[in-house]
Amino acid sequence: MKRPLILITNDDGAEAKGIHVLTRLMMQIGDVVVVAPDGPRSAQSNALTVTHPIRFTKIEDKDGLMRYSSTGTPTDCIKLALNEIVERKPDLLVSGINHGSNSAINIIYSGTMGAVLEGCENGILSIGFSLSDYAFGADFSYFESFILQITRQALQNGLPHGTCLNVNAPVGKIAGIKVARQCDGRWTKEFAKRIDPQGRNYFWLTGYFENHEPEAEDTDEWALAHGFISIVPAKIDMTAYQAIEGISKWEL
Repeated sequence: MKRPLILITNDDGAEAKGIHVLTRLMMQIGDVVVVAPDGPRSAQSNALTVTHPIRFTKIEDKDGLMRYSSTGTPTDCIKLALNEIVERKPDLLVSGINHGSNSAINIIYSGTMGAVLEGCENGILSIGFSLSDYAFGADFSYFESFILQITRQALQNGLPHGTCLNVNAPVGKIAGIKVARQCDGRWTKEFAKRIDPQGRNYFWLTGYFENHEPEAEDTDEWALAHGFISIVPAKIDMTAYQAIEGISKWEL
């Protein structure tokens, strides 16, 4: 039987530590093709490059592993891989390991998860992995065995149509795994205003995450705060089905 074909990307760049760790782990499971941005592309969500050409370059080719870097976004990387690089549909897409959490509302901003949603849209079993540590040299060692466990279980059991996984880990020793829901919260005070030497205003994106339900024990934020890995099943179908009946009664 063929080994699973695994497609990997990220939003931290092809040479980030997290994607090297993820590549090494996935090579224990299947044949790996990496197509990742040639530099950081954080907070790109599902962004596509439409104003200039995209290029990709092969940077490694050995038994069981091919790596490419691309000038595009994480979602561009997946589209390029599926249309121009891989010879068959991947059995699995994994994105990360992201340097920084993608829990709660961060899922809609994340380039890591944007790529996961693109894979899910194309009918590929897709998982995003993130660690709550933004450091360049973050320690992923506590997370590694859990990544393998979650990936193997996903391959064995599959996921419902249109569903992918957003997996986040705390820093350091891990207490276990919680299947959770996305926390209700938002970013506040999102810009730091400064003045340049010419007296003109400029802004740096910053902000503070405000958890609207800190006592809820079934959320990804609670899990991470208490030392657990959170697994949040996410859907590409964004229809609010519970609102259809009420809106249908409007005088339209």
